Amino acid sequence: QVQLVESGGGSVQAGGSLRVSCVGSGFTDRDYSMGWFRRAPGKEREGVATIHGDGTTSYGDSVKGRFTISKDNVKNAVYLQMNNLTPEDTAMYYCAADRREGVTADALETIDIDVGSWGLGTQVCVSP
Repeated sequence: QVQLVESGGGSVQAGGSLRVSCVGSGFTDRDYSMGWFRRAPGKEREGVATIHGDGTTSYGDSVKGRFTISKDNVKNAVYLQMNNLTPEDTAMYYCAADRREGVTADALETIDIDVGSWGLGTQVCVSP
């Protein structure tokens, strides 16, 4: 059974940085890509970033150049370094494992239980 546990959210002022982490179990990166999506109150789910078994990455347009996704294959962990944060980045951030080959950040918005799993989320708040 796939399980994902996020950590590292918090509050920061605009322009600051945060790093969120996720540790997964019950799967390997040969079968799943890992990534992050977020959901802000009153808004639709937004794909943030994905990383595949070969290390290739994909980012949503709103975070390109500011966020960096990385992974540790030994720990089966994925990280999201977020720099130059803005209040628009305030959201619950969810770690996801997705079986779809080459899934992009945008496609991560459509993840469902037929293709993957996600964690309970970690809150990120950015104040002006």
